[in-house]
Amino acid sequence: MRITIVLGAFLPVPPVMGGAVEKIWFALGQEFARRGHEVIQISRARPEFARTEMRDGVRHLRVRGYDTPRSLFWLKALDFLYSIRARRALPKADIVVTNTFWLPMFLRNEKRGKVYVHVARFPKGQMRFYQHCARLQAPSQCVARAIIAEVPSVEAKVKVIPYPRPAPSGRDAPVFANRARKILYVGRVHPEKGVHLLLDAFRQLPSSIAQTWKLSIVGPWESKLGGGGEGYWNQLRAAATKLGNSVRLQGAIFDAGALKAEFTSAQLFVYPSLAETGETFGLAPLEAMAHGCAVLVSNLDCFHDFIRDGETGFIFDHRLEEPVKALQRKMETLLNDNQSRARVAEVGWRKSNEYLLTEVADRFLADFQLVTS
Repeated sequence: MRITIVLGAFLPVPPVMGGAVEKIWFALGQEFARRGHEVIQISRARPEFARTEMRDGVRHLRVRGYDTPRSLFWLKALDFLYSIRARRALPKADIVVTNTFWLPMFLRNEKRGKVYVHVARFPKGQMRFYQHCARLQAPSQCVARAIIAEVPSVEAKVKVIPYPRPAPSGRDAPVFANRARKILYVGRVHPEKGVHLLLDAFRQLPSSIAQTWKLSIVGPWESKLGGGGEGYWNQLRAAATKLGNSVRLQGAIFDAGALKAEFTSAQLFVYPSLAETGETFGLAPLEAMAHGCAVLVSNLDCFHDFIRDGETGFIFDHRLEEPVKALQRKMETLLNDNQSRARVAEVGWRKSNEYLLTEVADRFLADFQLVTS
C-alpha cells in the first residue's frame, strides 16, 4: 500500500521539538514501512534535516513551516500556507493521512489517495468541511462523540483508534520497588495543563510528606513549542523557589534516554490537565503507565478510555470549586499508601500493553485497507 502521512506546520519530524502527534506518526510510519508498505512523510522543514531523505524505510519530504504563533488567527493562516505547500508535494498514493486543519479541504482528487483525517484536536466547527473524506479517525471515544455531535451524518465515517504507547516494546514489568520518592509531570508547561495546580497542591501537602518527596516538572514552556510563555514560566519559578530543593523545573527534555530516566525514577506521575476541549487522549499518562509509574490525572473524559480510578490509575475531580484542594487531598492519600501505588502501577502497566505500537499499527492498516477497498 502507498501511504502518505502529512503532519502539521509547526513541529518537525523526527520529533526533536516534541509533539505527541509527531511522535506517534513518526513511529507508525516506520512500522508501516517495516511491513513492506511504501511510506512518504511530509513535515516541517528544519535546517538540521535534509529536504528529502530516506530514514528507516520512510521517505521524508519537508516543506517550509513556522514556529507556533500565539494568535489563533495566525495559527490558521500559517497552516493554510503550509497546507498549500504540502499539497504541491503530495505524490500519488492509496491513502493520505493528515492532522492539518486546511489540507483535507483541498484534497478532493483521489489520485492523491483517500483522505484519512486524524482528528488530533476537539472539533471546533471544521468537521462539516470534511464530509467528503474517507475517514475521520479519533484517538478517543470522547473525540468521536464530539465529531458526531457536530455533524451527525458522518457517523459511519468515524473510527476510534488510540495512540500507541511511546515506550519500549518489551513485555517485562518495570521495577516499581525502591524507586525514589519522586512525583513527575511531563508535558507542555501551559496553564491549560494545570501545572500551577500541581505546584500549589504540592505546597499544601503536610510537611511530613513534602520534606521527603521531590517534584519534577519536565516540558517546554516556550510559546513556539506550545508552552505558556515566559510570563507563566516565571510565575511557576517564583512558586517553586519558595519550596526550595523540593521542586525542579527542568524545561523540555527531548532525548528519549533522558526522558526514560525521568519516568523510571518516579513513583507517581501527575497530569492535572484542565483542557476540557483540548485534551484528546493523554499520551503522557499512558507513557508513564508503560514505564511503571502510578498515574494520577484530572477527570477529563479522554482519560477514561484507559484509566479507571483505583484500578489502572487515579483520578481527582478538577471541576470542584477548589481543584487545588481536591488534588492535594488525593496526592496526600496516595503518598501515604505505598501498597495502593504499587498495585495500581502494576495494573496500569498491564493496561498499557494494549497500546503497543505493533497492535495499534495493525488496527490502522486494517482500517486503511477497509477505506481503500
